[in-house]
Amino acid sequence: MLYGHPKIGKSTFCSQMDQPLFLATEPGLKALSVYEVQIPDWPTFLNACAEIAKGEHSFKTIAIDTIDNLWTACAEYVRDKMGIQHESDLGYGKGWTLVRNEFSRAIRKLSFLPYGLVMTSHAELSQVKTRTAEITKAVPTIPKTGRGFIIGLVDIILYAESMETNEGEVRVIRTKPSEKWEAGDRTKRLPAVLPLDYPTFSDAFHNQQDEGEDQQ
Repeated sequence: MLYGHPKIGKSTFCSQMDQPLFLATEPGLKALSVYEVQIPDWPTFLNACAEIAKGEHSFKTIAIDTIDNLWTACAEYVRDKMGIQHESDLGYGKGWTLVRNEFSRAIRKLSFLPYGLVMTSHAELSQVKTRTAEITKAVPTIPKTGRGFIIGLVDIILYAESMETNEGEVRVIRTKPSEKWEAGDRTKRLPAVLPLDYPTFSDAFHNQQDEGEDQQ
């Protein structure tokens, strides 16, 4: 998962991956030369997944851009199906559970297909209480219920941000967890900070993999 503030370059990063197909839940790809399927609602997403699963295509990477809007589409679908106005209308957390189950079932099924899967999300600053203080932390904007599932599913969580250096402002991705942002790399192949540039990311990932294989 790659998340960051709008217009920082998340879609451009994903467009440089191996033969990507964008499942676009919001506009914003017109400046990029990519293949996309517009996803205005949950049934359209399910239909797209079914077509992808057939394998009658040359795509190697599936990019959901953004996972935030896809969660919203799933929630709308479940509310319409159950005839309710809000998830809390069912009581005892049942509405939220139905949304999470519907969402996780489809995403998990997609993740099992033989393609790379990347999901983008926007970032928000959240107040988090620790035992000693309250800190401000950057987290994906997908609601907590969906966020917990996604974080448990993915191998790499990248936080994209702008930072000031002696040479001016640069855009970077954070790969390691911090009190200030949500991030993580279960593969343990990536340095803590990289330029927001997919070729550089790919080189770092695969070079570390090759070094590990050589040591074995």
